[in-house]
Amino acid sequence: MTDSARMSHAQALAAMVAVTLMWSIAGVVTRWLETDNGLSMTFWRSSFNAVALGLMLLVLRGPRRLAAILREGGSALWLSGACWAVMFTAFMVALTLTDVANVLITLAMAPLFTALIARTVLGVRQPTRTWVAIAVAGVGIVGMFISDLSVGEHEHVLGMGVALAVPLAAAINWSTIQHTTGRPTGAKSDLMPAVLIGAVLSAVLVLPWAQPLQVSASDVAWLGLLGVVQLAIPCLLAVSAARVLSAPEVSLIALLEVVFGVAWAWLLTTEAPRVEVLIGGGLVLGALVFNESLALRARQRAAVLSGQRKGVV
Repeated sequence: MTDSARMSHAQALAAMVAVTLMWSIAGVVTRWLETDNGLSMTFWRSSFNAVALGLMLLVLRGPRRLAAILREGGSALWLSGACWAVMFTAFMVALTLTDVANVLITLAMAPLFTALIARTVLGVRQPTRTWVAIAVAGVGIVGMFISDLSVGEHEHVLGMGVALAVPLAAAINWSTIQHTTGRPTGAKSDLMPAVLIGAVLSAVLVLPWAQPLQVSASDVAWLGLLGVVQLAIPCLLAVSAARVLSAPEVSLIALLEVVFGVAWAWLLTTEAPRVEVLIGGGLVLGALVFNESLALRARQRAAVLSGQRKGVV
């Protein structure tokens, strides 16, 4: 997509809402599957995602440019690809171990993990509000762990532990992408094919332990839907929207995935979240909304002041 073909701000907002809707169907669709083998689910979803993304990138980038990116992308491309592989794999496995709400609320920690990595690895100073949000969200997550342990739900604790790998990988991925920003346009600055690398790695790595041939035809169809509609298409849409929206705007809108995902599971399955999960989730989401909304307001205020200074000059 060229600069002249960029979305308007309103179109980017609508696109990100659509992205969260597509992302949010994973939990409820997983509950409709006959198989409960998370690695088999991962294999099929990642395989369909890889095929769909491969075709889309061939159209968007062209065979020669795509080959050049994969050949010359360097360590950033492959680190990002490895992060996508962890995210794709851990997410599906976590859904087989614990409730949809537990997984989605744990995933919502990604912006705060990103802030921690930005501070410790990239040396980016974080405002006090971010540390307050991290502390509050941490209390919410710890409370959810303790509530599961207190009632003997050790499998739920394991599921949330696996789910934590997703926001951690996402934080590393986002920091990697941020680190490449500002490079001259070319193979080493285009990390979109990293999603394709991640999908292929995910499918290949789980294959020895998966049982793909034992998955029914209807399950394969549902997992194909997830691979294409829940991953490949929204990934491309999100990248386009992120070129227009600010990072706080994207982070705030992305929280809709948690709301939509929990609602789908509640309405379309028998999986109603416990009170402790709602309280812990409320703390996490409240902390994120508090932090990102203040960040957005600060950016808008800085933009206004910058415009005023230019007007004076």
